[in-house]
Amino acid sequence: MLLFICTLLLFHKPKAVDTLCQKMGEPKHALLSKDGDITIGGLFSIRSIEVLPSFDFIQKPQLLSCSSVNLRDFRMAQIMIFAIEEINRSEQLLPNVSIGYKIYDSCGSRMSSMSATMALMNGQEFAAGDTCNRQSPIHAIIGETESSATVILSRTTGPFTIPVISHSATCECLSNRKDYPSFFRTIASDYHQSRALAYIVKYFGWSWVGAVNSDNDYGNNGMAIFLKTAQEEGICVEYSVKFYRTEPEKLQRVVDTMKRSTTKVVIAFLSRVEMVNLLEQLSIQNITRLQVIGVEAWTTAKSLITPNSFHVLGGSLGFAMRKINIEGFSDYVIKAFWDSVFPCSQGEGNSSQVKLNCTRYQDILVLKNYSEDVPEQRYASNVYKAVYAVAHSLHSLFKCKEPEGCKKGLTIQPQQVVEALKKVNFTVKFGDHVWFDNTGATVAQYEVVNWQQNSDGSIQFKPVGYYDASLPPDQRFVVNTENIIWAGGQLEKPRSVCSESCPPGTRKAAQKGRPVCCYDCIPCAEGEISNETDSNNCKQCPGEYWSNAEKNKCVLKAVEFLSFTEVMSIMLVFFSLFGVGLTVLVTILFYSKKDTPIVKANNSELSFLLLFSLILCFLCSLTFIGRPTEWSCMLRHTAFGITFVLCISCVLGKTIVVIMAFKATFPGSNFMKWFGPAQQRLSVLAFTLIQVIICVIWLTISPPFPRKNLEYYKEKIILECSLGSTTGFSAVLGYIGLLALLCFILAFLARKLPDNFNEAKFITFSMLIFCAVWITFIPSYVSSPGKFTVAVEIFAILASSFGLLFCIFAPKCYMILFKPEQNTKQHMMGKIPQS
Repeated sequence: MLLFICTLLLFHKPKAVDTLCQKMGEPKHALLSKDGDITIGGLFSIRSIEVLPSFDFIQKPQLLSCSSVNLRDFRMAQIMIFAIEEINRSEQLLPNVSIGYKIYDSCGSRMSSMSATMALMNGQEFAAGDTCNRQSPIHAIIGETESSATVILSRTTGPFTIPVISHSATCECLSNRKDYPSFFRTIASDYHQSRALAYIVKYFGWSWVGAVNSDNDYGNNGMAIFLKTAQEEGICVEYSVKFYRTEPEKLQRVVDTMKRSTTKVVIAFLSRVEMVNLLEQLSIQNITRLQVIGVEAWTTAKSLITPNSFHVLGGSLGFAMRKINIEGFSDYVIKAFWDSVFPCSQGEGNSSQVKLNCTRYQDILVLKNYSEDVPEQRYASNVYKAVYAVAHSLHSLFKCKEPEGCKKGLTIQPQQVVEALKKVNFTVKFGDHVWFDNTGATVAQYEVVNWQQNSDGSIQFKPVGYYDASLPPDQRFVVNTENIIWAGGQLEKPRSVCSESCPPGTRKAAQKGRPVCCYDCIPCAEGEISNETDSNNCKQCPGEYWSNAEKNKCVLKAVEFLSFTEVMSIMLVFFSLFGVGLTVLVTILFYSKKDTPIVKANNSELSFLLLFSLILCFLCSLTFIGRPTEWSCMLRHTAFGITFVLCISCVLGKTIVVIMAFKATFPGSNFMKWFGPAQQRLSVLAFTLIQVIICVIWLTISPPFPRKNLEYYKEKIILECSLGSTTGFSAVLGYIGLLALLCFILAFLARKLPDNFNEAKFITFSMLIFCAVWITFIPSYVSSPGKFTVAVEIFAILASSFGLLFCIFAPKCYMILFKPEQNTKQHMMGKIPQS
């Protein structure tokens, strides 16, 4: 039934025209919007507190509401509109194409962010009869602010290939082009900032630090990169703890850890909200004089400046985005924005078709005459560059040229914008060069800022250096230490070192040019030891020795070969001797019935010779077990090759006898005269002699020999038989395969010859099994390590030997023991009279 349903789903393709677009629930309206030929979406946390509606299930829940205006993100929305209007006025960039926008407030909430994303992707109005297979109403999305929210946004829009360009999401996880193929950002990945944190710690000679991070995508990924780089640079991390903004218990444990620690330097890879929470607790518990090293998310955040914050964060160092003055923006946020863009500043006559409820804008209106923060906005230029990146990609897609302008009538899909964004390369008016690398990010450029207090008590973020990943490695990081005020207002750099002893089995890794009071304890590599405390170097064990588990002593490497005492060997010996015993019993049975037709058929002499060769085949497998020696290595391969050729030669002789016997039934035929007993013996001898000659040549030129394999395993020695000449071994196997193939072909052709007991059928099956075993042997032999290589070869010998024994002799034994009445010449010839 399930298969039937799956088949229906596979072949039934519903027609899009039958599905009409319908609104499901109340739509989420854009906070700021404008129509245009091309629409760019915007997602910003313009408000930071989300108010959930009542879920009493008595009435329909209301839409989510938000409060507490986030000034920084509101400026991001303003700069986005500023850039769009600037482009719309431009005569060089998209001269006859207008750009519209829809900006939504995500409230700093995952729920609101998802709701806004759905609203952006779906649009609001549908014409009558519109179907649900239309293209996205937007061509790109600018946002989000935080990395975790951007991950959700990118995963939601990714299947529809809608480009997302973030101005401040720095999580390294977003660099994965497989998971986020349509994500771009006008800010560098945290990969660079995390490494730069380690470099600044190393630069100041600190080798004993603590680490705290936000328990989200941003903090976890950034801290992971920092810890990895710190280890590479020889920096000791006393503790690494994390918490999330909604986890007060974890926050308390973090503060307790910082209070108990001995390090004076703390790496704070936190988002702004978590840093506010941590700062509050550190102030309450009066934990001061910590040299905090911060990240761009909070280092220059004005919301952290409180009456008590400088006691905790005074002297902090951190990375920040460069401050860039965008010409005209300060004037725009004071007048033009409120006059021409903000909905509730317009007259009633200019209201749009959708009636606006101005009460939702009351908390934003209080910012109308405030612009003191504009010069300090460090992310505004990133939003500006993101908008211009979209515009330049559209410029190429519309094939805009001067003076003709842009081509009209072209339908631009979001996936086209994604491809065009990968190729953008331009310079904005304030001099920054914009392009995206293969991860969708821009080059890393940070200021190093220092929290300092002015004479009037105000706090300033003073630039004291920079980090620029576009420069050569030795020029990327520059710091002017003379201008730094350290934690607690000190003018002298704090000292933070560790001096734990390295136990035996490890070595000290001194940091070049750093005080020896701090070093890493690095475990000795495999095969190396140190047998004293605080050893500077690990000693390499001699060739046939290896380090023990504690890496404080060299011990002899274990020698591995297939010995008779192992369980696997015992099982193989058992089956080998079992095969010999079974073959001997068959031989005894055949000898006791040697005068019966079934034994005499197809030359009983070949049958006994075949049984003898099978005994040798079973016994030759024993030569592969045990410690390899010079003689055993030569014996095992030559004995295997010769005994198997003798065996296959007997089977081939019997096959030819079957064919000749049938041909001899034709009138006037004398085929048996040409392949009588003497010729049969001679053919077996000739076939076997050829293999003997091959083996003699092999042993003469380059015989197999025992060798110690030290390459396959570093921790043990494999004692094995080297083939000497691979060509010789291949010739032995190839000759066996050639005879087996010839035998199989002849037996297959003779399988339907008229006879009540046609032995060709059983020979066909035996050769089929034989060939299957040895064909599968080759890849198994090559891929099996150590002693298992030998075990695979023994298994192949035993399996093929048992296959020949059972397929050829089991039917005859069955007839001799259980159907003696059919062991007559008349039955064998098919001449039993019908009853």
